[in-house]
Amino acid sequence: MYLYGDTVAEAARRVSDEAFLGAMERRFTTMFGLAPSAEEVRSWCRSWPALVDILRSAGLDALHLLLEYSLPATGERVDAVLLGRDAEGRLCAVVIELKQWTYAYLSPLRPGMVRINERVVPHPARQVGGYVHYLQQWVNRDEFPLTVRGTVVLHDAPRDLIAALRAPVEHGPANAYPVLGRDDLTPQPSPKALARRIGCAELGPAGRDDIERFLQVEHRPSPALLARAGKVIEGREAFVLIGDQDLARQEVLHTVTAARERGNKSIVVVTGGPGTGKTVIACRLLGDLCQQPDGNPRLLSPSGTLTRQLRRTVGENSRGLIATFLDKIPAGITDTSVVLLDEAHRARTYPDHQRDAFPLTLGNLLKRAAVTVLFLDERQIVRPTEGVTLQQLRQHAQASGLSFAHIDLISQFRCNGSPAYQQWVDDLFHPEGPASVWEGSDYDLAVADDPEQLEQWVAEHIRGGRTARMTAGFCWPWDSPPTPPLLAEVEIPWQSPAGPRVWARPWNSRADEPAFDHPDVPARPFWATDTGGHDQVGCIYTAQGMEYAYNAVIMGGDLVRRGEQWIARPEESRDSQLRGLPPHRYLRYALNTYRVLATRGTQGTRFYSTDATTQDWLQAVIRPHAR
Repeated sequence: MYLYGDTVAEAARRVSDEAFLGAMERRFTTMFGLAPSAEEVRSWCRSWPALVDILRSAGLDALHLLLEYSLPATGERVDAVLLGRDAEGRLCAVVIELKQWTYAYLSPLRPGMVRINERVVPHPARQVGGYVHYLQQWVNRDEFPLTVRGTVVLHDAPRDLIAALRAPVEHGPANAYPVLGRDDLTPQPSPKALARRIGCAELGPAGRDDIERFLQVEHRPSPALLARAGKVIEGREAFVLIGDQDLARQEVLHTVTAARERGNKSIVVVTGGPGTGKTVIACRLLGDLCQQPDGNPRLLSPSGTLTRQLRRTVGENSRGLIATFLDKIPAGITDTSVVLLDEAHRARTYPDHQRDAFPLTLGNLLKRAAVTVLFLDERQIVRPTEGVTLQQLRQHAQASGLSFAHIDLISQFRCNGSPAYQQWVDDLFHPEGPASVWEGSDYDLAVADDPEQLEQWVAEHIRGGRTARMTAGFCWPWDSPPTPPLLAEVEIPWQSPAGPRVWARPWNSRADEPAFDHPDVPARPFWATDTGGHDQVGCIYTAQGMEYAYNAVIMGGDLVRRGEQWIARPEESRDSQLRGLPPHRYLRYALNTYRVLATRGTQGTRFYSTDATTQDWLQAVIRPHAR
């Protein structure tokens, strides 16, 4: 998809026209499902005419220009792409990243990132390099010969800014992509010299057929990309399977092979509680599928945090192969694809209802792929706008004529491999009935007497070189700005022997990238793994899918124990999607939330409740000798 496409000469006649810009806004809304921001439209107004003037000054009127070109498998958009034929007669795409920067802040601590006002963004040479890499790896050059280049055009940038931006990349792979500023974008000493700087010196016009083939070509991972990704996954210790995990992997592979041989589309559901290895199995399966002939696999997750963590682990080769699944199906998935959907219990079902008998986007995904493997734990559904069950999937398969298989994971590898703790937690967060007393000795479980003791326990493990984190129910305000310093909004008054005290700590950062001036405050996706995360309190949305050695859980006033039942108090929640629910509906999500938080620790967990009655009850069911 693209917003506009025609020759540079034709674009020059239109890009400054107010009616043209209005038409582009409407087209954007139709194509992407939401209106462009006012900032984005202002950017078009400033950059499109500037770019066209530069290209015309370079004598490139006959090249084909695409504006806002979408990279199908990633959800990202390229500012501009120039298409022409190179000296050998092949189609060449020149990817252009446009910026209006006149200043930027760079830090030696973050050489790959740049701060513009309050935003932290990738260095533009790295950004354009990622686009080039994608087109090189996702367009089959055997079927469609294509060369790809990249250029950064900062049409307002002075010489000192350009020098600063060139310095961090001059010895790295991003050096292959020129960073051009105001002084570089004039036709001096000649238009041909300007064309050379942009990367278009020898390009001539491309034929209409070539341009149409480029626009219609199927985007799918190249065999070389799949082979590299498969080897990376196979070699990562993080993806080594143990016991039942490997048996489950083999069973899934057998089921996938059988479904392909039958030729009918299939659903495979892998169920298991926290710590049974669903994510590890999904990653290992992706590695297996990458190395199969004619593979076209994807690993999707509704969790952006999990997606970012997995991409970091697998590396750049995972670009497009590992993606976040929300309201749209990633492009390139065909009836040859095997899709692995991790955390399927978080798949979106739309606000409080399902538009069809089955979640619409998920149903379309199941219809498109050859085999869809869903990794599911129904008791991790924590919002009314998400979630699908084993029974729903079974019924959908039957109604849609899809084959269906179910694999249940039993062995538990988190929580010190303690089946006793996992069973105890499952029983603890049932809505009603007497809770069993914890008497296990194979997991470090206790109740903290106060929030300071909870924090000291976490700090002790951090000093010992172990990972430890604090989490809490969403029962406190969360108004901190995206960048540090963060506000200490998780505030708990408590009574010490010396008198009343108040304990307060910030929630985790809401930013997707670390702040330049506060490298000790991890970005949201990396709160659970990066240095400094123990100084903030995580919530369900940053902890779900993650694990760490030692786990401190603060239970807020939204879930309290009275007698032999849990009582939900949604009015205590600060989650706008939940606090308006009636108590009987809120109860399910609160129980699931705290069950998830209670199962993040591989070695030990400490509980603390801000409700005195619940705190006393927890101390009664977790016997002191087990501490």
